[in-house]
Amino acid sequence: MRVLVTLLLSGALLTSVFAQRPRTIDPEPANKPAIAPAPKTVKAKYEGGVFGYTKTMEGTLTFDDANNRLLFKDKTPPKEISIPYEAVTSAFADTQKRQPAAATVASAVPLIYALPAHFIKTKVRYLTIQFNDPDSRVTGITSFKLENKEILASVLATLADKADMTQRGDVYYKKKDDTSKLAP
Repeated sequence: MRVLVTLLLSGALLTSVFAQRPRTIDPEPANKPAIAPAPKTVKAKYEGGVFGYTKTMEGTLTFDDANNRLLFKDKTPPKEISIPYEAVTSAFADTQKRQPAAATVASAVPLIYALPAHFIKTKVRYLTIQFNDPDSRVTGITSFKLENKEILASVLATLADKADMTQRGDVYYKKKDDTSKLAP
C-alpha cells in the first residue's frame, strides 16, 4: 500500500513539474496556402450598419475597381451601398453559430423529440467592415453574410489588398497616416 501511495505522489509531483515549464510557440508557417482571388461579384446578405439602410437585404457584393469602391446592390435596383476602399479602416471574418428557424420551432414542441433540436446549430460567416468616410463624414461598422469559408477568405484578402491594409492576426487594418502630424 505504501508503495502505491508513493508512486501516486511522485507521479503527481512529476506532472506538476512538467506543467510549470514554458510553452513553445510554433512559428507561423512561411508557406501558407495562397488564397484564391475573389470573383468580381459575390452573393451576399447585408446585415446592417450603414447609415440610412436599416433593413437586411439580399443581393451582390461587387468590387468596383473603376471607382475604387466596394458596392452592394440589392435585388431591387434602386438600393445601393457604396464603401470607398480608402474609407475602410479595418475588416475581419466573423463566424457565429446560430440555431436555424426550424430547429427553434421544433425545440418549442413539448415532446421527447424536441431535445435534439436544441443541439442543432449552423455556422454563419460574416465579412465585418469598419469604415470612416471623410467625404460624407460617416463612420460605422457593417457586416455582410457570405456563403462559405473559402469565399469569405478570398473576399477579405481581396478587399485588404485593394484597400492597402495590413494583417495583424485575423484582422486586417489600415495604418494611421502620421504625415498629417508632421506638417506645420
